[in-house]
Amino acid sequence: MRARALADAIESRGLPVVQLELMAHEDVPETAQMRAIWLDIDHFHKVVVISPTAAEHLIAVLDRYWPQLPQGLNLYAVGSATASVLHQALGVRVRVPSPGAGEETSEALLELGSLRQLAHQRVLLVAGEGGRSLLGDSLAQRGATVTRVEVYRRRLLTPSSEAKAMLDQAHYRALVVSSGEILEHLARWCSQTAFDQPLVVSSQRLARLAEKLGFRVPVVASGATPAALAAAVARASDPKDAE
Repeated sequence: MRARALADAIESRGLPVVQLELMAHEDVPETAQMRAIWLDIDHFHKVVVISPTAAEHLIAVLDRYWPQLPQGLNLYAVGSATASVLHQALGVRVRVPSPGAGEETSEALLELGSLRQLAHQRVLLVAGEGGRSLLGDSLAQRGATVTRVEVYRRRLLTPSSEAKAMLDQAHYRALVVSSGEILEHLARWCSQTAFDQPLVVSSQRLARLAEKLGFRVPVVASGATPAALAAAVARASDPKDAE
């Protein structure tokens, strides 16, 4: 669904899109411990949702266990794409990094004033398996009792023969990558010509990783939304058409 939204945003700018299937998401089977967390979600002072996929899982369990949303559900999202999924389904306010932070990252979310002093507060992180520990570690250092619930896992896929040929020959105007895990996986299949092509990413952190992996032309979008990424693709493909 999110890949289709991004493809639609890019195509609306007159640019053709080919989607490379490099990662699949699988549900983590619900355990008794997870069920207890969902039933007690109203006991958490703050709920931080890491990704749009995590948001979709949270929406599903709230629908299953809470016919009426718990009062005072205090939601946070690492990025506006995740916040949009939550807001559209639940109709509640979702706090995100300040626009002044410059990008949508865990570091930017941690700059919010309401996450600075967390003594005696319970915080729930809804995430996928693995990933960065920065957010949970930082919230715990600020005094929070942090519970992390992992609702999905990622599975890396081998590119198709057509995708391998595309990456080897760099038959595209720009690559768009939304996570460090996919970026590291993708780099295995890129030729030197591909490393020289524009690579659109959603944060400075991913741009630094891209440069470390050998990509020479990282282009940082203003955010992780389809509109922001599509604008960066247009800028990378033809600067005069970027606005």
